[in-house]
Amino acid sequence: MTSRLHALVTGASRGIGRAIAEQLAARGCRVAVHYHQNRAAAESLLATLPGDGHACFAADLLRNDGAETLWTEVERGFGPVDLLVNNAGIYELHASLTTDHAAWREAWQRTLASNLLAPAHLCHLAALAMVSRAERTTPDAFGRGRIVNISSRGAFRGEPHAPAYGASKAGLNSLSQSLAKDLAPRGVFIFCLAPGWVETDMAAEHLTGPRRDEIYAQHPLGRVSRPDEIARAAVFCGLDAPAVMTGSIVDLNGASYLRT
Repeated sequence: MTSRLHALVTGASRGIGRAIAEQLAARGCRVAVHYHQNRAAAESLLATLPGDGHACFAADLLRNDGAETLWTEVERGFGPVDLLVNNAGIYELHASLTTDHAAWREAWQRTLASNLLAPAHLCHLAALAMVSRAERTTPDAFGRGRIVNISSRGAFRGEPHAPAYGASKAGLNSLSQSLAKDLAPRGVFIFCLAPGWVETDMAAEHLTGPRRDEIYAQHPLGRVSRPDEIARAAVFCGLDAPAVMTGSIVDLNGASYLRT
């Protein structure tokens, strides 16, 4: 690609999303920074990103129209999106035998809305825009556009403390591979990353709580992943990965869970 790429990163005000936004900007991309409520954190990130033309966009992806609202505002206020990174998500504890049914239903509704439905809607809007973009009639090595979805090892190993989370990420994997098969002939490439535990604010209470020893015992490296490590893989898939990698689910869990 010779022109400057436009990237939308959801959940970019902290953690993995923040690291991805920083590394994309360092590679010369213009970045649309999505956040939900923490405007101060998003603006703090914006102030530190190298290059110019970056912007912040607020949206509640738990709302039925959250993805559509975000996409419309980004295209109107930022421009066409070449790279979508679906990073925003939630992890809520709701073990089956310690959660009453009302709380169980609420956890499933919120988790699926955030972790699966919102990414699915953004993928659809991005695919429509990327395929129909008139100025890029012949895809180059980058393609007409790329989507990187942040999944989890929980999609494969199960999440007994948060089953809706594991199910939502398994659905995200299947969505990514379905879209990869559908969109490859049109030059839109889809990638999925499956991290294990990562040192983020969302994980902090678990990494320092009663389950700390259990969590760290899973990791042959003796530590969990860092946000910058996940970001490096996301940026590779978003900018550099060959087209033949479309549909890949990349494990990033430090050998804490190995699937065959």
